[in-house]
Amino acid sequence: MSSKIKRITSQDVANLAGVSRTTVSFVLNNVEGFQISEETRQKVQRAAAQLGYIPDSAAQTLASRRARAIGLVMTRSPHHIASDSFLPQIISGLLKVTKQQNLRLMIELVETEHQNQAYLELARAKRIDGMILLTPRMDDEALRTLENAEIPTVLMGHLEDSNLHSVDVDNRAAAEQAVQHLIALGHRQIACITNAPASYTAAPQRVQGYLDALAAAGIFPNPNLIHYADFDPESGYACMKSLLQSGETVTAVFVASDNVAMGAKSAIREAGLRVPEDISLMGFDDIPWAKYSDPPLSTVHLPAEALAQQACVMLMDLMQGQQPAVLRLDLETELILRSSCRAL
Repeated sequence: MSSKIKRITSQDVANLAGVSRTTVSFVLNNVEGFQISEETRQKVQRAAAQLGYIPDSAAQTLASRRARAIGLVMTRSPHHIASDSFLPQIISGLLKVTKQQNLRLMIELVETEHQNQAYLELARAKRIDGMILLTPRMDDEALRTLENAEIPTVLMGHLEDSNLHSVDVDNRAAAEQAVQHLIALGHRQIACITNAPASYTAAPQRVQGYLDALAAAGIFPNPNLIHYADFDPESGYACMKSLLQSGETVTAVFVASDNVAMGAKSAIREAGLRVPEDISLMGFDDIPWAKYSDPPLSTVHLPAEALAQQACVMLMDLMQGQQPAVLRLDLETELILRSSCRAL
């Protein structure tokens, strides 16, 4: 009579090392952007070696009965994706984990008019074992179908009143900090151009952070100074041009996306004005070109690769039938001060 040998799991490693299973996943998958001491890393590595744990064994188990692929699902137009300077960092972060786990990464586009069935069709087609949904929309009722679907799903962006796991940053607090810096420089006529339409989760959160900073400084908000962009530089250009033609006095602009800020800066220069001498410009995301722009852009650093990596590790847990340590995970942001803002 043969006895079945028990497979060593990440939970076994966690128990021996005296840490959480999530910490084990982050250490063994080399996930960046997560504060783990060197002592803890060594504990995990020693425990894994002692038990003979092989990190990619879970992927091999999945491979025998699944598609060996995860999907990055985006609910945006091809035009938006083509002009998105943020997306390459997301893909890079996902590939760092999927390659280690011997899984493929598939990119799926879901057009707005087909959303009602698109998510479930992805699940039923069995071409992917799980999905990561980038920038979810609050008005996307089709997302609710995923809450009871069998396919593991992780959101990059928090969705209120949802039981789907998610990874994000505190957009409201980060935006408030950025606008507080402008106020500390003496600005009171501060406009806000969003990263996206109001239906996308991060946009209203960043607007609320802008409003929080104004309220804390006793500045009455002017609705005419809030404009909603649409991910790309063209929309930033249009919003900024509208602001400049409105007759409103503006000394600084908080643009909740560096990509959108590129278009806003173009409109400022086209009007014969200078950054920061005439208008200070504050961005959000800290995409690679931001520090090389003229002038270098002050912005909020968003850890894009780390967000993607941690979303992927969370998805791996779900694909193995394990519950991640938290439902919602927030990563730290950092205010990066360069030379696109000046004191009055």
